[in-house]
Amino acid sequence: MQTANEIRSAFLEYFRKHGHEVVSSSPLVPRNDPTLLFTNAGMVQFKNVFTGQEKRPYVRAATAQKCVRAGGKHNDLENVGYTARHHTFFEMLGNFSFGDYFKPLAIELAWNLITKEFGLPKERLWTTVYSEDDEAFDLWKKIAGLPESRIIRIPTSDNFWAMGDTGPCGPCSEIFFDHGPEIAGGPPGSPDADGDRYIEIWNLVFMQFEQVTKAERVALPRPSIDTGMGLERLAAVLQGKHDNYDIDMIRALILASAEATGTAPDGPQAVSHRVIADHLRSTSFLIADGVLPSNEGRGYVLRRIMRRAMRHAHRLGAKEPLMWRLVPALVAQMGQAYPELGRAQPIITETLRLEETRFRQTLERGLKLLEEETGRLGASQALTGDVAFRLYDTFGFPLDLTQDILRGQGRSVDTAGFDKAMAEQRAAARKAWAGSGEATTDRIWFEIKEKVGATEFLGYATDMAEGQVLAIVKDGKPVERAKAGDKLELVVNQTPFYGESGGQMGDTGIWFNGTGLEIVIDDTQKKLGELWVHSGEVRKGEVTLGDAVEMRVDRERRDRLRAAHSATHLLHEALRRRLGAHVTQKGSLVAPDRLRFDFSHPKPITQEDLAAIEAEVNRRVRRNAEVATRLMTPDAAVEAGALALFGEKYGEEVRVVSMGGSKEGGGSTEGDGSAGEGGAGEDRHFSTELCGGTHVSRTGDIGSFRIVGESAVAAGVRRIEALTGAAAERHAREQDRLVDNLASLLKVAPADLPVRLQGLLEERRRLEREL
Repeated sequence: MQTANEIRSAFLEYFRKHGHEVVSSSPLVPRNDPTLLFTNAGMVQFKNVFTGQEKRPYVRAATAQKCVRAGGKHNDLENVGYTARHHTFFEMLGNFSFGDYFKPLAIELAWNLITKEFGLPKERLWTTVYSEDDEAFDLWKKIAGLPESRIIRIPTSDNFWAMGDTGPCGPCSEIFFDHGPEIAGGPPGSPDADGDRYIEIWNLVFMQFEQVTKAERVALPRPSIDTGMGLERLAAVLQGKHDNYDIDMIRALILASAEATGTAPDGPQAVSHRVIADHLRSTSFLIADGVLPSNEGRGYVLRRIMRRAMRHAHRLGAKEPLMWRLVPALVAQMGQAYPELGRAQPIITETLRLEETRFRQTLERGLKLLEEETGRLGASQALTGDVAFRLYDTFGFPLDLTQDILRGQGRSVDTAGFDKAMAEQRAAARKAWAGSGEATTDRIWFEIKEKVGATEFLGYATDMAEGQVLAIVKDGKPVERAKAGDKLELVVNQTPFYGESGGQMGDTGIWFNGTGLEIVIDDTQKKLGELWVHSGEVRKGEVTLGDAVEMRVDRERRDRLRAAHSATHLLHEALRRRLGAHVTQKGSLVAPDRLRFDFSHPKPITQEDLAAIEAEVNRRVRRNAEVATRLMTPDAAVEAGALALFGEKYGEEVRVVSMGGSKEGGGSTEGDGSAGEGGAGEDRHFSTELCGGTHVSRTGDIGSFRIVGESAVAAGVRRIEALTGAAAERHAREQDRLVDNLASLLKVAPADLPVRLQGLLEERRRLEREL
């Protein structure tokens, strides 16, 4: 039996041999499509290649793409666990041609792979084509030798793919596997097509046309190929299973869940184990790609998935948090194909453990309330919306979690009543804010945030992404469009630009799109904690609400900011070790060309201490240790030894940044002592702090560190000014040049300058006395 990992490898190797570039899976957070919540198909990362906006050094590609469908248009969440083929996370195998080959070779490659390489019996394979696609119909007869009775013409949009209302589009051809007469269901296109006997395993999209307008469609000059085959479905067929959850990779997670809870993997508990196995995959991969649980956007969807799985863990009788204990089983199954899973294992583990610990504290109380309320209802009577909202608002039960719990009772939820209660709460919040004395200008941002929601920050993982313009503010007032020369402030749904906070300056950069738009961003600020506001000027073209824009952070400046910010962490710890634990941060400035660090200390720092502090920071830089990030509660982080930064407002969860570990140990802040946080040989971290800023990947990226000033700023508060990287090197060169010039003037070697200067001073004093 071929394992799922072997099937994935065989697929990619097959297309590699046929001239395809094997391209790594793109992240689950799309960087090139702001309309998508998550990457949900293999073609997402190639969207701009298909439209001609991007060129790549290859014309054929193959991928195993990680996908999530759990929010927005594609949402399979409520069905997961109850059906054989619904998942929140799945892998899409695909091969692509960008204007290279078309239908004949695409069909030949697909047919040979599944019949010759994978050995599926031809007599159990069926195909569909779009009803008007005679070419594909004839090719299946010629290449595959299929009888006409097993090539089904489908007249609906199911077999005609389109990227949107306009843009590339074309007919599809699907391959189905017949599981046999013992399974109910009819062939595709028949009245019984919704049965489970005939299962679609591969979809070939023939990107043949461009939809210019709703009424006009023209042929593409270079037709392309986009295919998608679910690994889980293919593995089920090749492993002789009818249920995706019975394949080796997912079954291993189910068995791990069963062992951890001391329950049977099948029987009455089967649904809970399936939910846990599926949701473990989606949550872990989302966290690995930078999504963290929150109450907005992608983070909220992640939290919903987590809490659904955690409720099922509770149903299984788990007395302690369960999900985090299953992460090693997942890494063992999928870590080789997706190395990012292993690299992110510490933050995945911490995030799952933290979320489940917090949720379990309220779960039982929420379930008790739900039980009391449903006890007052008649058989099959829906739960009122105000109760569902109270569960959401007080106990953190997402609406779909309440619906999932009631599903077994045959009950539904009054969703209209839930929405009404939500609207009433927002109105109360708006009224309370109006009387809070905030500046009038901030009212704009409050109204915009209420309308468009929080901004998704992508900048921890990337410095380039696409976003959709949700708000344009000019001269303090919202507008629908702006033209060249206008100075304005903009809000998008997602951004790689860091908004100024915690002393780190906001990012700058450029926005543009395919219509000639160019906006220069000169600052980014955080408003109301969750709204990123980009200030800039339209240099070319016109920007309109709803436009998609490509955003590029000034990478060189961002790198310098990251280096300076990470250096402040090392400096903070070096100060504490040299001067004492009384040293605490009182403020900072992290700029691309310098850093400033204010801290509590009662007296000036000696030159000897400054030299030792600078040397300690540079020693940690040279070790080039990994910079690790975890998610914890503020209390747990501080209890574990993390330092809280001055001026930061901390929510229920915080990012904990650790750096500067060494094989010889010696760190004063060990985190929670879990193994592997800083790499195989790093048993301790030098610095551990609560911080939401952007940081280098390894301390060596800082380059070098140089203190250039020390002074007093207030009673009991000192300030250190320093440089990093190239700026530190320039300063050192300037100092060397200054010394060389002095030595030249005095006609001595640089090493003899102190003696020569001392002699001159003594001679001057003697002459003054004589005068």
